[in-house]
Amino acid sequence: MPQLDTSTWFITIMSMLLVLFIMFQLKVSNHMYPMNPELIKPKLKEQKTPWETKWTKIYSPLSLPLQ
Repeated sequence: MPQLDTSTWFITIMSMLLVLFIMFQLKVSNHMYPMNPELIKPKLKEQKTPWETKWTKIYSPLSLPLQ
């Protein structure tokens, strides 16, 4: 059974990592990002719910009159 020649593995792996890094940088650099995302404030929409305008009372079973 012949021996596996691993003398070129280091250069192959390092060149692969370099190419992957360059490709990733090129991919990310093509995107348009907003200049400052903190400046954009979300608009809060105030919604009226039925229970906001009504007065409700929750009766605890212990506070009800005895029957």
